[in-house]
Amino acid sequence: QVHVVESGGRLVQAGGSLRLSCEASGTFWSLGSVSWHRQGPGSQREHLATLNRAGVTNDADFVRGRFTISRDNAKNTVYLEMNSLKPEDSGVYYCKANVIRVGRTVTGYWGQGTQVAVSS
Repeated sequence: QVHVVESGGRLVQAGGSLRLSCEASGTFWSLGSVSWHRQGPGSQREHLATLNRAGVTNDADFVRGRFTISRDNAKNTVYLEMNSLKPEDSGVYYCKANVIRVGRTVTGYWGQGTQVAVSS
């Protein structure tokens, strides 16, 4: 059983900052790549950033320079630091954690999301 839990979302004013956390727990050998996504009202879920275990990132163009993804492998936790927030950044933020089990099988798990609201 694997659980993925996002936290850190809240109401913030435009121009402010937030740090979201994504923690994976349960039975697995190690945490592989983890990605952050968001879904605004009436919008499809969109990819924001991915960070693999080796530290290689893949950021969407529209967040580069404002959002930074990082991880603490000892805590099986990935963070998303968001700066200069805009009202259009509002939405539910999800993470997807790929866990690696013995035998090198990889399975992806989604969290339940954390709500971010940016007021103008």
